[in-house]
Amino acid sequence: MASGFFALLDDIATLMDDVAVMSKVAGKKTAGILGDDLAVNAEKASGFVSSRELPVLWKITKGSLLNKVIILPLAFLLSAFVPTAIHIILLFGGLYLAYEGAEKVYEFFFPHKEHKKVSTTEKLSKEEILEREKGKVKSAILTDFILSVEIVIIALGTVEEAELPTQIVVVSLIAIIATIGVYGIVALIVRMDDFGTKLINLNEEDDSFSDKIGKFLVNALPKVIKGLSVIGTIALMLVSGGIFVHNLDFLHDIFPKIPSIITEFCIGLVVGIIVLIVVKLISKIIKSFKK
Repeated sequence: MASGFFALLDDIATLMDDVAVMSKVAGKKTAGILGDDLAVNAEKASGFVSSRELPVLWKITKGSLLNKVIILPLAFLLSAFVPTAIHIILLFGGLYLAYEGAEKVYEFFFPHKEHKKVSTTEKLSKEEILEREKGKVKSAILTDFILSVEIVIIALGTVEEAELPTQIVVVSLIAIIATIGVYGIVALIVRMDDFGTKLINLNEEDDSFSDKIGKFLVNALPKVIKGLSVIGTIALMLVSGGIFVHNLDFLHDIFPKIPSIITEFCIGLVVGIIVLIVVKLISKIIKSFKK
């Protein structure tokens, strides 16, 4: 009995060691997508009156957790019964991420004509504010679903040789950490300007230390969100390029003398441009038929 108990403890310890090692590897592989996830959700949760920012973010967070509940069992079933499907989904996901990154680059050089936006929610009725909020939440949850699929599949791809219990623990851990980490940081970001305003109003002195810090935080918020958007775009290229390099044999060591990070970025960019051109051509053809 005692020997069986200690054997069980030994198995658990071995499992935890495997989980720790594989979680680090999976964490590195999925870290690139989190930059884009962070940028997107910071933008989605901003632009409201301060009293609504955290409730909106909480709705998105609950939607993200529900996404994980849906995605994780399906991913484990595919891994157990149709493992080749993981690679196929990865490649399709890589195409999507490359396209999204290329589209952001395209929009930077050729921005779309934006519709006039209402500058403050005070000009909107309560019903309109709630409808606008509902639309942003839906959009954020949909984007989170797509990125969550990639995070789960990439994490699963790093532990596909492991036993199923290890896969479940590692991938679930990565998914939970991703959700808590991303939305925790987003909460800090969207409240940065509100905290800065409180520092400015902390005392009646002009140009005090608290005023300087407060103004810095208020002015930094839009720059932080823009910076995250740039980082997220680069991350999309790197992640998508890495997916193609590691899952398509003919791309292995295609440029052995060039650092892998540059190779992966370039492949992601080239694939993204090709997909972007194809999507735009299809879109034009569909519009011409509708006319």
